[in-house]
Amino acid sequence: MPHTLAAAVHSELVIKKSRFIGCVQSVSGRAEAQQVVAALWAEHPTATHVCWALLAGGQSAAVDDGEPSGTAGRPMLEVLMRQELEGVLATVVRYYGGTPLGAGGLVRAYTDSVAQALLKADKVPIRRWLLRECQVPYAQEGQVRRLLEQHEARLQAVQHHDQVRLQFEVEEGHWPQLEHALNESGRGLLQWLDTL
Repeated sequence: MPHTLAAAVHSELVIKKSRFIGCVQSVSGRAEAQQVVAALWAEHPTATHVCWALLAGGQSAAVDDGEPSGTAGRPMLEVLMRQELEGVLATVVRYYGGTPLGAGGLVRAYTDSVAQALLKADKVPIRRWLLRECQVPYAQEGQVRRLLEQHEARLQAVQHHDQVRLQFEVEEGHWPQLEHALNESGRGLLQWLDTL
C-alpha cells in the first residue's frame, strides 16, 4: 500500500564544507512541487543548487539543477521509490563549500539527505475513496445506514423523495464487501445510481 507523509520533515548535512538542507513533504503534483522549489530559491538566494525529486504517479520527476547528470535527482527519487511513497516531494538545497565531492560523493550526499529526513517522517497510508449513490425504499434506510457505518463509509447526502437516495464515500479496499452486503440486504430493491 502506498504511503504519503503526515508533515514536512527536514535534515541537514555538512560534507567537506558543503551544506545540504534536505526536506521531504507531501504534495498534490508537479505544479505544487514547482511552487515549493521556487519558494526555496526565494528563501535561499545564494544557494548553489536546489535539486528535487517528485514521486506522484504520472507526474514524477528527478531534477539535478546543474549538478552532474544523475548525481542528485535520480538518487533522491530512488530513495522515495524504495519507501513506497506517493505524492511526495524531496528537495535538497546545496551550498557549495569549495571542495569537489566527485560523482560518488554527490550521490551519497543527496541520497543521505533524503534518507535522514525520511527516518524522522511519519508515514501514513494513502486512503483512496470512491463516491457511490443508491436508492432504497424507506423501510430499508436504517439497514443501509448501519451497513455504511459498519464498513466505515462516510455518508455525504440523503434525499427523501418517493424513495431514499443515499450518497456516500467508501474506502476503495472496503468497497467490494460493502457492495456485497448492500446488495444482499437490499433483497433486489436497492438500485445503484450513476454518481457524478
